[in-house]
Amino acid sequence: MAGSEAMHVDAALDRRVDPVAEADAYRAMLLGLLGDQDPAQVQAGLPDQLGELLKEAGPHLRTRPAHILDAEIVLAGRYRWILAQDEPPLIGYDQDRWVDRLHHPAEDPEEMLALVRVLGRSHLALWGRTSPSDRARVGIHSERGPESFELSFRLMSGHGIFHLGQMRRTLAQVSGSIPSH
Repeated sequence: MAGSEAMHVDAALDRRVDPVAEADAYRAMLLGLLGDQDPAQVQAGLPDQLGELLKEAGPHLRTRPAHILDAEIVLAGRYRWILAQDEPPLIGYDQDRWVDRLHHPAEDPEEMLALVRVLGRSHLALWGRTSPSDRARVGIHSERGPESFELSFRLMSGHGIFHLGQMRRTLAQVSGSIPSH
């Protein structure tokens, strides 16, 4: 992990921070995972890392990358609301409920990854064409309060790092290469 301030992924995975009840700790954890890494570079690398993990999982693939996909979908709207409206409300969501109600075990992980790629490219293009003043624009998150476009973008980068770590740990556990925690 680049950056001297970056939190170790295993430490974050062991913390079990509730994103709603412990919103400040959750935000700090995700930003800690990002550290001083460039959030755009982190997000740009996410789809390829997901693709590598899907290939590596092979017959061990039991859980689709739904949390990452759903976050990309939700953030697509949040980013645009923040940039287009003055202090718009940003509705929180229960990522586990989204997975339970919107996804099916038969979903093709490659199709899900293709959508992550498209959404990621769109987010990176939007980021690349925004000014510092646009990045400072704020929406009001229903669970965490004011969040700027920049903060949301950085949180999404940490979120990707977190879920990649989760996937790596789970894959190592099911393939028998490390003991479960």
